[in-house]
Amino acid sequence: MKSTFRNISVLIFLPLLLACASSYSPKMVFNGYSDIRLGENIFQVSFQGDGFDSRERVANLSLLRCAEVTLENGFKYFAIVRMVDNSGGVAGVTPMTTQIDTTTIGNTTYGTATTYGGHSFFITYPNTTNTIMCFKEKPDFRGLVYNAKMVASSLKAKYGID
Repeated sequence: MKSTFRNISVLIFLPLLLACASSYSPKMVFNGYSDIRLGENIFQVSFQGDGFDSRERVANLSLLRCAEVTLENGFKYFAIVRMVDNSGGVAGVTPMTTQIDTTTIGNTTYGTATTYGGHSFFITYPNTTNTIMCFKEKPDFRGLVYNAKMVASSLKAKYGID
């Protein structure tokens, strides 16, 4: 019975947890993207995830923002010249409680004690910062050069972003 209950609870709560992943929007308090122009064709783009985001999702949303920044500034291509993983995390232990059930028969008391909690956990907050160089034409650049329009189109489709 317990295993069936666990399976049902996972099916109910997993979609709720996934719905809590960071939205693709400018950074507010805890998550989102930010960018800054560092030069004529150089930008720094960051995406901060929350405890419900995977590193892959954060890296992809950061890449999407790189493509958008490229297009918004009149460029067609970009290359990542520096990538920094600024991920952090929080560790903790759930509180412990003990439930005691007793029954007294005559002068004798019988009982059971059950302890809950005391479980360790670690929550990561993925964060990626990319420094990009943008180009109007595809450069003869040593390294990977992204087509901004193609990157934006495929990542928006993958994550259902308009």
